[in-house]
Amino acid sequence: MGVVGGVGPQATAYFLDMVVRLTHAERDQDHLDMVVLNHARIPDRTAFILGASTENPGPVMAQDARRLERFGADFLVLPCNTAHHFTDEIAAAVDVPLVNIVEETVAEARRRVGDLRTLGVLATTGTARAEVYQRAAGAVGVDCVLPDEVDQAEVMRIIYEQVKAGLPADVAAFRGVVDRLRERGAQVVVLGCTELSVVAADHDLLAADRTLVDSLDVLARRTIERAGHRVRD
Repeated sequence: MGVVGGVGPQATAYFLDMVVRLTHAERDQDHLDMVVLNHARIPDRTAFILGASTENPGPVMAQDARRLERFGADFLVLPCNTAHHFTDEIAAAVDVPLVNIVEETVAEARRRVGDLRTLGVLATTGTARAEVYQRAAGAVGVDCVLPDEVDQAEVMRIIYEQVKAGLPADVAAFRGVVDRLRERGAQVVVLGCTELSVVAADHDLLAADRTLVDSLDVLARRTIERAGHRVRD
């Protein structure tokens, strides 16, 4: 398995930890073989999508994918939701498949709620603007509800000013945004940003709430299965 990482670095580290902890293994040799390219200097995805930067991360990630393929990766994963705006460019650069975190997360949300009609999405403004979740959900007949302008600013503050900056996250604010999405009809709320996955992991937010779906956790589980290993019960 090849990991196009560094987007962001902490989320990549958490993803690797999840894969190790969730793999059913009794010895070192039972774990997945991984090649990780933790390329932290990939240009900011949201800034490019919103037109705040002219540095296009797409070609950089495509080149990283080629490097991982040459190293021998049988398939690739990209532990960043916003970066999936560039998946066509990345997939076109290689012959090996890319596991799609967005599609897998929508599929998991539908498994959690059999008659899923409305999906709440917490993500960067870049992910929201690129509509990667709206398209994936719409393809299976599910509507998306996103935070209003005030709550979206709160989400971005948590992602950029707290998690990416290595500072404690405002969990009360996070819970408030989740609650307001549910008040607007969200049957499941997706953590569609891997920095929010860091918040969920640090504060154990998933254990008691099946309707909170963490995209990084989903990607880790599907990665283990794709590699032919068992997910730990």
